[in-house]
Amino acid sequence: MSSSSAFRQPVPLDRAYRLLNHGPTVLVSAATQGRRNLMAAAWAMPLDFAPPKVAVVLDKSTYTRQLLEQSGHFALQVPVRAQIDVVNALGNVSGADAQALHGRDKFEAFGLTPFDGPATGAPLVEGCAAWLECRLLPEPAIQARYDLFLGEVVAAAADARVFSQGRWHFEGHDDLRTLHHVAGGHFLLPGEALDAQALSPIPPLSPLPAPQAGGAARGRA
Repeated sequence: MSSSSAFRQPVPLDRAYRLLNHGPTVLVSAATQGRRNLMAAAWAMPLDFAPPKVAVVLDKSTYTRQLLEQSGHFALQVPVRAQIDVVNALGNVSGADAQALHGRDKFEAFGLTPFDGPATGAPLVEGCAAWLECRLLPEPAIQARYDLFLGEVVAAAADARVFSQGRWHFEGHDDLRTLHHVAGGHFLLPGEALDAQALSPIPPLSPLPAPQAGGAARGRA
């Protein structure tokens, strides 16, 4: 998997929401006490501008959720087309399944290149298009009832080849297009970028003329 380190640039926090606003599948990673894991998640979204916040759904059975709750930090990464097979695999095997992983963690088992997040130390995955390091905002009630986790983004970065000046631009970098999971390992890719033009309301129709007194006869023979 190609390295993106030479193109990785910080993203201002007030623009971090734009890394998720188009609805990509994400990789969620967390680590604590020498243990680390990551998983794929399709249900993630920006939640606020300043400070930037995110929301992600993590099932109670996931190992990543355990590590996240214990550490108080996590990271969201935006994987790309070139990573489609590994993203699908990461969503179909648990990091707690030592037999399936032959005693290794997912990073090692799938040949991923991790690096430490500069703000939280959370394990990040090389080769993605964007990275968001987050501080967990504990909400025990909604975590227990809805499996919904909230985080404050404390650092963000993106591959400048496809995200700069607050905008995604994938032209000429098809392997770096973000992934959008539908179901059963089927993904969509973002296509053409469009800018809307200013549109004014349609002018109202001219009012109908008022009826005149003593008008036409009403059908009298």
